[in-house]
Amino acid sequence: MLSRQDYHPHPNDCLPAQPPVFFYLIQKGPVPPFSIETALQTALEYHKAGRLSEAEALYRQVLVQNPIHPDALHRLGLIAFQTGQNDVAVDLIRKAITAQPNDAAYHLNLANALHRRGDLDAAIFSYSKAIQIRSDLIEAHHNLGKLFREQGKLDQAIAVLRGALEINPNLPEIHNALGLVYRQQSKLSDAASEYTKALQLRPDVAGVLNNLANVLKEQGKLDEALDCYDRALSLKPDDAAIHSNKIYTLHDHPAYDAAAILEHHRQWNLRHAKNLRQDAAGHPNDRSPDRRIRIGYVSPDFRSHPVGRFLLPLFDHHNHDAVEVFCYSDSPLSDAVTTRLRSRADAWRPIVGLSHDQFAGLIRQDRIDILVDLTMHMAHNRLLTFARKPAPIQVTYLAYCSTTGLDTIDYRLTDPYLDPPGPGDANYSEKSIRLPRTYWCYEPLPTETPTEPPSFSREYITFACLNNFCKVTMPTLTAWRRLMQAIPRSRLILHTKEGDHQQHLQDFFAEAGIESERLSFVGFRPVNQYLQSYNEIDIALDPFPCAGGTTTCDALWMGVPVVTLAGQTAVGRSGLSILSNIGLPELVAKGADQYIQIASSLATDITRLKTLRSELRNRMGTSPLMDGAQFAKDIEQAYRTMWQQWCEK
Repeated sequence: MLSRQDYHPHPNDCLPAQPPVFFYLIQKGPVPPFSIETALQTALEYHKAGRLSEAEALYRQVLVQNPIHPDALHRLGLIAFQTGQNDVAVDLIRKAITAQPNDAAYHLNLANALHRRGDLDAAIFSYSKAIQIRSDLIEAHHNLGKLFREQGKLDQAIAVLRGALEINPNLPEIHNALGLVYRQQSKLSDAASEYTKALQLRPDVAGVLNNLANVLKEQGKLDEALDCYDRALSLKPDDAAIHSNKIYTLHDHPAYDAAAILEHHRQWNLRHAKNLRQDAAGHPNDRSPDRRIRIGYVSPDFRSHPVGRFLLPLFDHHNHDAVEVFCYSDSPLSDAVTTRLRSRADAWRPIVGLSHDQFAGLIRQDRIDILVDLTMHMAHNRLLTFARKPAPIQVTYLAYCSTTGLDTIDYRLTDPYLDPPGPGDANYSEKSIRLPRTYWCYEPLPTETPTEPPSFSREYITFACLNNFCKVTMPTLTAWRRLMQAIPRSRLILHTKEGDHQQHLQDFFAEAGIESERLSFVGFRPVNQYLQSYNEIDIALDPFPCAGGTTTCDALWMGVPVVTLAGQTAVGRSGLSILSNIGLPELVAKGADQYIQIASSLATDITRLKTLRSELRNRMGTSPLMDGAQFAKDIEQAYRTMWQQWCEK
């Protein structure tokens, strides 16, 4: 797959709900007038009412009379599952199965406990056993399909979920689950179709509307996506994740300026975060202005991901005499980047599964001085933890250069190009701290030396945009169409997943007489293949109003010049920041006409293309973008200034 090195990570998907635990706490036939059955009946009523301790006491009384009573063992196992005692749950339900081996519900609930415990192969076996005993047990199909999807076994997931629909085609939760699998397969139209079927069966499910919106966004259908998010929020107005998805999407939409984006973020804060603050008593941190500062970085992306990659130079050069680095990792995934980041941290705290209150308590326990958010409103953010104000100073950085809207986040890091000093500072809920040189510090992936421009061996110029397609707006497409009209026989490569939007693009360009063979699409590729893709590109075109970041750096490192348009928001000026830092401000346009003119002039200047191809890597390597030592000093100076100001209060 093409590594979306500048991509905005997936928004928050709403997963299918697990089957209700009490679905299987079903009375089996009339209750005989025996004391053991009366006890089970009473325990079942307590269990359904959530009176777990009373239910547990009665189940244990039954086991005193009959130590292998399968229902009592099973229901005790369910209580253990409900209270997070997965090992106990597995042991009890296995004993129930030994006593009564052909009860499908027992196998299903054993699989659920094994799944949660991480025994995935055993969980697959138990789900399959449940289906073998009762082929119409939809919950077993549902959860097995979910498990296969989590493992990346997508064809097997589809087969299991399709099996459920053969039993009953009118199951909205199964159509939603299928949509998630198709999205993971990059089959956007198929995913949208399944979500639509789910909504036809049950139109009032906010989570499915959210998932459909996510797919529409990936297809570049931003108006439709925003409409779906709004419909979801009308059904579930307190869902912070869906609301985050909506306001994150606004950055890609050309109709929203910085002031409008801020207002939407403030609404998010008022609805979800405003009343969560817990620092009325202040923070007990030692107010010595020159002492070693405890910095806490919070992210689900300490891995091979744009955030993880950009952190590497900073972590490599942090002065641990001045700062003590804590990492709070909210992802079970790890790779070589994780290992390297972890080796550079003074403390590593896994926080997967912690509630916001639990996480806030851990931060206070660690006596963090400056807590740094690295996610903003992207998927798996922890803004509701930041809303509790567990650290005296809170900062947002790196995810994308915008605002969180939170009153409890004090600062945002930026640079003079992304945010020129002036009235624009009013467009953020945080105080802007400008790093003196650059917002990013780039470490390239291992790759070969750039080849010569492909146009040297061809009779045409190849333009490309390998950014996330949600950034490709109608104003961008219109500019690209005009550019291709101006440069005969030129080609355009776009990075996008499968879907009907590809045909819409072909039709849009065909209206201007641009043949379909001049437009091509690439999907995801392994990282090495992604980097080699730049050997097929003469000029990279930045989208607008939301420009590229990591993708821009990757293109330049591979010798491909990038033409960008400096927008009105910070996310629209990332190309300006990067190109200014390597001494190529002439590739930055102020408007669409100049954007086309710059790209056209470059496309017709083969000598200039060849020169840039040979010198861009050196420009990058000698620029502030790759000076990790200086960048770390700049960041640490910003932290020290924040800290000293707090100490003086």
